[in-house]
Amino acid sequence: MKLVIAPRSPKSRKFPITLDLAGSPADVKVETVQAAIAKKFPQFYPDRQRLTVEKVGLEAGKTLADYGIKDGDSVTFKDLGPQLSWRTVFLVEYGGPLVIHPLIYYLPSLFYGKDFEHSTMQFVALVMVMLHFLKREYETVFVHRFSHGTMPLRNLFKNSAHYHLLSGLNLAYWVYGPWNAAGTSLGERSEALVYGCIALFIFAELSNYHTHVTLRNLRPPGTRVRKIPRGYGFDWVSCPNYFFETLAWLAVSVLTQSWAAHLFFVVAVGQMYIWAVKKHKGYRKEFQDYPRGRKSMFPLVA
Repeated sequence: MKLVIAPRSPKSRKFPITLDLAGSPADVKVETVQAAIAKKFPQFYPDRQRLTVEKVGLEAGKTLADYGIKDGDSVTFKDLGPQLSWRTVFLVEYGGPLVIHPLIYYLPSLFYGKDFEHSTMQFVALVMVMLHFLKREYETVFVHRFSHGTMPLRNLFKNSAHYHLLSGLNLAYWVYGPWNAAGTSLGERSEALVYGCIALFIFAELSNYHTHVTLRNLRPPGTRVRKIPRGYGFDWVSCPNYFFETLAWLAVSVLTQSWAAHLFFVVAVGQMYIWAVKKHKGYRKEFQDYPRGRKSMFPLVA
């Protein structure tokens, strides 16, 4: 069969092109078309391509006939730009705070112009942040299975800024400063508050990890299978991983009582809620038997 690949941009110098594909529309899969384009233009590897017909994206694993495409029809091609694997993106994002926090904590004279003794609150905050991002790095390498293989390279800088600046430089600088040092009124915390925040943090991080393992076990290796998640946390909300992460950062925010921690908490929770609502709607649209009583992110609320 013949298939015309038309450009989304009228200024394209490479397209349109016509591909000769073996088989009928019922036989030819989307990835076959992507491979044929990549063979002709190696810079447009499959992850860099977006193919659409009447604004509907073509998904790998489906045939052209699934989209009503016939011999001689055309599909629209868009170059998504250079791509990075999601695993690489996450490693870079979470790696920033892992470097920034100990750097500012252990080299105070470099950032504040003097040395001083850190308070218990500052030390506990450092341990919390480091454990959180070390856990995220571990999950990225050993736990997560990604439904989408790549993301545009340009998004790396935007995503990294959220972690490197807000939860990295800004949070570390204002929490580990001399105004919160040992012996200062701002740095003092009651034992009850410190241990309460530690308990909440541990509960939240272990619960968050459990939900990530649950999601991993839903998807066999090398597939993009999607199923309804069930069990601990998922009986309440569609995205308990976001809810438990909210509790973890709440512990950090309450412990430090820092405007920088409060700012990151608000921004992070707001962004997670947006993602949760989107995923919740996606689940309900995809699965007819999806539990109706579940909320998006906050149990019994929203």
